[in-house]
Amino acid sequence: MDPTQIHQILANLCVNARDAISGVGKLTIETGKKTFDYVYCSEHPGFIPGDFILLAVSDSGCGMDKDTLGKLFEPFFTTKEAGKGTGLGLATTYGIVKQNSGFINVYSEPGQGSTFRIYLPRHITETDAAMAVPEKKTAPGGTETILLVEDEPAILRMTRMMLERNGYTIISAATPAQALEKAENHAGPIDLLMSDVVMPEMNGRDLATRITALYPDIRLLFMSGYTANVIAHQRILDKDVAFIQKPFSMAELTEKVREVIDHS
Repeated sequence: MDPTQIHQILANLCVNARDAISGVGKLTIETGKKTFDYVYCSEHPGFIPGDFILLAVSDSGCGMDKDTLGKLFEPFFTTKEAGKGTGLGLATTYGIVKQNSGFINVYSEPGQGSTFRIYLPRHITETDAAMAVPEKKTAPGGTETILLVEDEPAILRMTRMMLERNGYTIISAATPAQALEKAENHAGPIDLLMSDVVMPEMNGRDLATRITALYPDIRLLFMSGYTANVIAHQRILDKDVAFIQKPFSMAELTEKVREVIDHS
């Protein structure tokens, strides 16, 4: 890949991040590796099977609503004042990524900043291929009861399906208020609260405090489309809490759920 294209991607994303931040804020750039198999991609439309290099750019700025996210990569679309933006920065970034057989995943909430995750195909050498680690098998399921809280309907539905396929009993809620109501009315134990971090009404940490008052022995697992570093910087969660990054595969989900439930 032409290095100048990477520079252009970073410049465009960092300028947008700067403009989204009012006053003092944080800009986080992360890199990593990710492998998507066919099963994962069948569960996550828009994802492509293969080995990818991850470039993530996150900010603590104003965030975006769903309407803005839907138009984000359209040429000449901008939320900036007249004369302060051409509306071509993200369209150009999208074009570069697609030209190089990659894809972009964006997560944002109003008032909570944004995370752009760019996946670019990884060049595999013969040495890399020889050292490849076999894909992890799906962890054992269970029969425990899980209170699942997620305000995005598609993610709530898919996560519930994944967990139910592995034997768990799921109490699903689309809002913190609904989760509290279901927890109060539930007859029997609830073994795990799995909650989104950023939601309307209250965040995941505050919800966990309320739920723990009802079920003192409940385990906690938080999830978010923001990266773990961004969550830590925003101080939404305490250190060392169990956390899983969205989107996740069934293997990643079942392994993490089993780990949290079995942790003593």
